[in-house]
Amino acid sequence: MDYSFSPLGDQAIVIEVGTAINEHTQKEILAISSFLEANSPQWMTEFIPAFTTVSIFYNPLHISYGEVKSGLTALLKEASEITPSPPRTIEIPVCYGGDYGPDLEFVAQHNGLSTEEVIAIHTGTSYTVHMIGFAPGFPYLGGMSEKIAAPRRQSPRVSIPERSVGIAGNQTGVYPISTPGGWQLIGRTPTRLFLPEKEIPSLLRAGDTIVFRRITAEEYQTLEEIENADHT
Repeated sequence: MDYSFSPLGDQAIVIEVGTAINEHTQKEILAISSFLEANSPQWMTEFIPAFTTVSIFYNPLHISYGEVKSGLTALLKEASEITPSPPRTIEIPVCYGGDYGPDLEFVAQHNGLSTEEVIAIHTGTSYTVHMIGFAPGFPYLGGMSEKIAAPRRQSPRVSIPERSVGIAGNQTGVYPISTPGGWQLIGRTPTRLFLPEKEIPSLLRAGDTIVFRRITAEEYQTLEEIENADHT
C-alpha cells in the first residue's frame, strides 16, 4: 500500500490512503485502524479514521513529527498484512414520513417518485459507515442510491430532533443528537446512536454495515419506550 504523510498542527499526523472514496480505500482504512487498535504505539493518544485518511495524535513534548513518521512507516508495513475483522451488520428501525419525516414528500417530488418508492429504495440496500463525525455518533454512510438524492434545505433548521434520518446530496445519515442542520428529514429511529454513559459512546463505528428497516408509528413508540427504559 502507498501512503502519504502530512502534519496536522503540532500534535497529529495524517496518513492519506487514497484520493477516492471507494471500497478499496475503505478496506485499507479499516486495516490500519484494526492494526492500531491491536498494536497501539505508546506515543499515540488517539486516532481518527475518515473517508480517505487516518489522523493519529501524539504528545509533541514526548516525540517529534519525524520520529512519528518513521515509526508509522515501519508499522504500516505490518498493517498491510492485517485482514480487518468482518464488518458488523446493524439494523436501524425507522418510521418514515409524517411528523417523523417532514421532508419525505419533497424528496419524492424532487426525484419524480412516490413516497413509497423512496422508502423502498432507502430500505432496499445496505450502507457502509465510512466515518463518525460532525456530531457525536453521527455516521457518514456510503451506498445510497442516486435515485433518492436530494439537495440540502435552502434554510437549515435551527434544531433537528435527535435520531432523525436525513438525506443530503448523495448521502443519508442519522442525527444522534438534536442539532441545527440542513438535511432533508425522511424519518426517525427510536434507536439511540450516541451513548454518553458507555465506555464507547457511539453505537456505530467505521466499517459497520447498516440496514434500515421500516416500522409503524406504533412500533416506534413501543421501541422508544424500551430504549428509554434500557438507559435509565
